[in-house]
Amino acid sequence: MNRTKMRETDEQITVDIEKLSAMLSCGYATARKIGEQAEARIYIGKRVLYSVDKIRRYIGVLSE
Repeated sequence: MNRTKMRETDEQITVDIEKLSAMLSCGYATARKIGEQAEARIYIGKRVLYSVDKIRRYIGVLSE
């Protein structure tokens, strides 16, 4: 199986759990929980990614 080539970009539409937890400054379990509550989880094949836009909107609603 070929490994996914990592490319850097300024704006990301989706992120994996590792980058999501870094964005939120929390652990994997908390990031996964926030992703589920925000309904931001996306399945692409076997990969699980999270929509950055949905996460931002969810955090915005929580902070109001």
